[in-house]
Amino acid sequence: MNNQSRDSWDTSGSQNQDNPHQARPPANRRAGRGPAFHQPHGAAAIGPSSSTISQGTSVSQQHHTISNESPLPPTIQRFLGDRSNDKRKNAALELEAMVKVLQESNNHQMIQIVIAVLSKDFCTSMNSNYRKGGLVGLAATAIGLMQNSKNYLPVLLPPVLHCFDDPESRVRYYACESLYNIAKVSRQAILGYFNQIFEGLTKLFADVDVDVKNGANLLDRLIKDIVTEAESFHVAQFLPLLQNYIRRTNPYIRQLIIGWITLLDSVPDINMLDHLPEFLDGLFNMLSDSNREIRQAADSALSDFLREITLSSVMEFGPIISILVFQCQNKERLNRLTAITWLTELINHPHSGGDALLPYQSDILGAIMCCISDGEMEIRVVAERTNEDLLTLVKATHEDFELKTLLETLTNELLNKEDVPTKMAALAWINMLMEKRKADMIDYVEELMPVLLRTLSDPSDPVVLLNLRVLSRISLAQRNELGGAEKTEEAQFQLVLNAILNLFLKDRQLLETRGSLIIRKLCVLLNAKSVYIRLADALMQFETTVDGQVTNAETLEFVSTMVQTLSLILLTASELHDLRSELAKSIVKTNVRPVKRLQTKNGSITGVSQVFSTLFRCWCHNPVSTFSLCLLAEAYHVSFALVKRFSQVDDVSVGFLMQIDKLVHLLESPIFVHLRLKLLDVESKSHAPLLKSIYGILLCLPQGDAFRLLNNRLTAVCNLRDNLGLSKLPTKDEAFPKTEEQVTVDKLLQRYDQVREMHKVATERQRSLAFQAEQEQALGKNSPTLRTLEAQFPEQVTGNSSVNPIATISSRTSTDAGITNKMGRFDI
Repeated sequence: MNNQSRDSWDTSGSQNQDNPHQARPPANRRAGRGPAFHQPHGAAAIGPSSSTISQGTSVSQQHHTISNESPLPPTIQRFLGDRSNDKRKNAALELEAMVKVLQESNNHQMIQIVIAVLSKDFCTSMNSNYRKGGLVGLAATAIGLMQNSKNYLPVLLPPVLHCFDDPESRVRYYACESLYNIAKVSRQAILGYFNQIFEGLTKLFADVDVDVKNGANLLDRLIKDIVTEAESFHVAQFLPLLQNYIRRTNPYIRQLIIGWITLLDSVPDINMLDHLPEFLDGLFNMLSDSNREIRQAADSALSDFLREITLSSVMEFGPIISILVFQCQNKERLNRLTAITWLTELINHPHSGGDALLPYQSDILGAIMCCISDGEMEIRVVAERTNEDLLTLVKATHEDFELKTLLETLTNELLNKEDVPTKMAALAWINMLMEKRKADMIDYVEELMPVLLRTLSDPSDPVVLLNLRVLSRISLAQRNELGGAEKTEEAQFQLVLNAILNLFLKDRQLLETRGSLIIRKLCVLLNAKSVYIRLADALMQFETTVDGQVTNAETLEFVSTMVQTLSLILLTASELHDLRSELAKSIVKTNVRPVKRLQTKNGSITGVSQVFSTLFRCWCHNPVSTFSLCLLAEAYHVSFALVKRFSQVDDVSVGFLMQIDKLVHLLESPIFVHLRLKLLDVESKSHAPLLKSIYGILLCLPQGDAFRLLNNRLTAVCNLRDNLGLSKLPTKDEAFPKTEEQVTVDKLLQRYDQVREMHKVATERQRSLAFQAEQEQALGKNSPTLRTLEAQFPEQVTGNSSVNPIATISSRTSTDAGITNKMGRFDI
């Protein structure tokens, strides 16, 4: 403990003579007697009434005759109320001597009366000089009592504290001086009234008068010394008062508060960490103060507390976490930076961190996500590091923690934030949780799927790629000991793919802009063969409605577009090299299987691999994609048969010709190098159908760049045949031997014809409905047909009112019809 304070009351010249123009106390004159001075009401004279003391004579030199009726001599009363500061001091010295005499004689009752007179008749007087004198008198009384003053504090302190609210600044100054002297002699006994004194200090620190503020600083220093040397201090009793004043915005009060918090934290016997949540929020608020000194003091205090927390072995995190989370959303930069720094330290706490933070991880994560998208680079860097630390902590823990609140926080961030770092962080969390607790996460897949599917439309490629990683994590099947896939996870795999297809069905623009990226990434993260087979199976489910009827033309058009996209990826993406290699070995050219087993239970065709059979059945929705699949799988007999069926197409559209044009250019790519080399094998039985297939698409093209490119290639092949003397092509029977292979071709073509018929029926039905609705609309009828169209094509029918929806739908099926008749050439 520190030694007793030896500070003297020196406020740099503030004890000068009071204003001489202040009014003197009123004097009463009585006939036949000398001048009599005004006495406070109720004060009786001491000694004979005729005894008077000259003004220049010291009061201490007179003999006191103490009367039980009056505790104060008239001269002391007169000088205490004088406007002269020196006279008041002299009176105070005499009063001090008198109190000492009373103390030695154990006349406690008279001391009580003296204090009562000073409190009631002086400190509450209307005359400011009397109030000053009363305050000086109380201080003199306390000094006279010395250590025994602690027994009189209940009557000494109230009048002094009351004068802190005096309207005159000099009275407030004297009150401050009086309390200083009382505290100096009472020492630790004054702490019993600490809250009242502290409230008084807050008034003095906020005072407008400079002298009062200087006096308050001296008093504050003395009280701090007393607290420091005290054996005990009741912090719990002080905290309510601290909580009240820490919310004040007055800079002087804030300086006082920070000073006391720092002091109490420095006292070894006081553990302020136990009470930190009570005032932590107030300290953070001071970081946004306009006064630089206050900001620095608050920042220094917070740094000290954070250092103590890192060294503490026992800490209650709950209340602190809530404060830090709130401060992370503060509009002031320093508040956010300090709060996220605190969270970083708490996460890495060497003693009480780690699992102790798991109950609050959702709140912490929300605060981190808020700071990750902060406009300040420094805050973002700290927040990203904090996020990594928390993610590592949760990933490594073996304790159980609640998933629901954590996922609610993550989904809200994905839905409500537009910045890339926040979305990336949220997706990384979901991915980690799917890996760590997949069995529990299955219960939340249905809630996560809409959010993840919506995120696929994000303009940022990294967000989409990470989102696909999460979807793949949902789809991945964990193998059991026997090597089989769990049924629930197999269902999840199909669930994810179906959800993506439905999303593409609703958002065609997403299919056009991101479809290729999404499919390729899924093939990388999952097995490409499984992805394609399951997508093909899922697309074939769109062919019919629930009641078994052929679906509408709009849905079949989507299936065709989707097949075209999948086919282009299959032909060009390096990620699907293994699948292309497997397709090249698809066709079985032996007669080992009987014809009766060509059709399997699930509709696939034996004699070819499952992957080719499944893809072919789905690819039939797009003729050019089906043709390219046959070329890729070296099924040249099938490709030639398909070319001949191209002549049966009623309407050759621009889209159809553009697809053939793209295919021609793809034939010049490395993907089809095997096909170009096959053209050299002129003696092979498959050479004739291959050559005819290529010539077939050549003749479908208008004479443009693609036509000339392919024609040059075929001319070189024909010249080779002529040079080798092999001009004769195989006959029909030689090209198509009556084997299982031919039967396989017939089965594949049968499926192709069924699908094309399906498209034809749907198109005719759509045209019929559109025409009927147009007729009913012309007649002004409430068209049930139009309502049917609205159900099938809501976007077209209920779209822009300036466009005839029925004419729009009617024209969809005949767009670019007869394009070859209208265009002399076709250039891409």
